[in-house]
Amino acid sequence: MPGGARALHAAGYHLATLTNGSAGTTRTVLDRAGLTDCFAAHLDVTAPGRWKPAPEAYAHALHALGVPAGTALLVSVHPWDIDGAARAGLATGWLRRTARPYPTTARPADLTATALPDLAAG
Repeated sequence: MPGGARALHAAGYHLATLTNGSAGTTRTVLDRAGLTDCFAAHLDVTAPGRWKPAPEAYAHALHALGVPAGTALLVSVHPWDIDGAARAGLATGWLRRTARPYPTTARPADLTATALPDLAAG
């Protein structure tokens, strides 16, 4: 992930995290990896009081970042997260980490890659 986050940041993407867990924990993990400078914000679902994939979670992130849904791309390894973000109007990128196919019951991702650098290149 370090190379991928750096590649996306270098390509001009503004990166942020959104977790159902603790934003502080995510920040700590990225600090340890030396990636703090690549991310503009670390967000969690405390403020909206709704876990992803509820639309309120994504709306909170968009509001906090000051960007409209049509300009944001959510990248995740979780199809349920991709589905929720797509329903909230965000573009989506699925990081395929296993051979398991994407579920047909979820909205498809706009982009699919096996690693973050592939998204930066594409």
